[in-house]
Amino acid sequence: MSNPLSPESVPDLDASSINPSGSQDDSAQTLTPSFWENRYQAGTARWDLGEAAPPFESLLAAADAPQPGRMLVLGMGRGHDALLFASHGFEVVGVDFAPSAVAAAAIAAQEQGLTAKFLQRDIFELADEFANGFDYVLEHTCFCAIAPAQRPAYAQLVHTLLRPGGQLIALFWAHNRPGGPPFGCDLEEIHDLFEPGFEVRSLDRPLNSVVSRQHEEYLARFPVKK
Repeated sequence: MSNPLSPESVPDLDASSINPSGSQDDSAQTLTPSFWENRYQAGTARWDLGEAAPPFESLLAAADAPQPGRMLVLGMGRGHDALLFASHGFEVVGVDFAPSAVAAAAIAAQEQGLTAKFLQRDIFELADEFANGFDYVLEHTCFCAIAPAQRPAYAQLVHTLLRPGGQLIALFWAHNRPGGPPFGCDLEEIHDLFEPGFEVRSLDRPLNSVVSRQHEEYLARFPVKK
């Protein structure tokens, strides 16, 4: 399904735009494939920018850009970020709950002449299949989509999926609006969750976030602690 919204026109997402109740008590509904599939089918997948996140493009153009390796993209949606990294020589595997998103990502890869593997999976069931399987894990709007109570398990999952010396590359959406998804967070929570297993090498506010997320995103590079 094509996305008619350009990055500049994507509106701010409050809880009611995805979760009509605006209550975290209803976050359990986000833990099913049907919840997210329905968003794609209804055309309300407004977290989808229609292209790769600009901060990732800047990262890959930087002098200290990550070197190509095997990358897992969690909650990859229609695959915009995944295919950006694939175009820079990364061996990409993307996973998402929603079958429509997986299918759209596969079509986009074919149209762009890129090689990537896309799987319909529950991310919390990946550890047995992919433990220590990746040089990088890429995060963008997956952390804010899961129930906040699952965030410690998410941090542990990322650590399990990475090889020794591996790295989490993340664009965290750290807004402070109530309800969700997307559920908010702050820098203190990010530090508390990831510092036990990761080195917080960088956690900086990018200068080129899309308009609707300016001053709310943080680009992170967290290598696994030795």
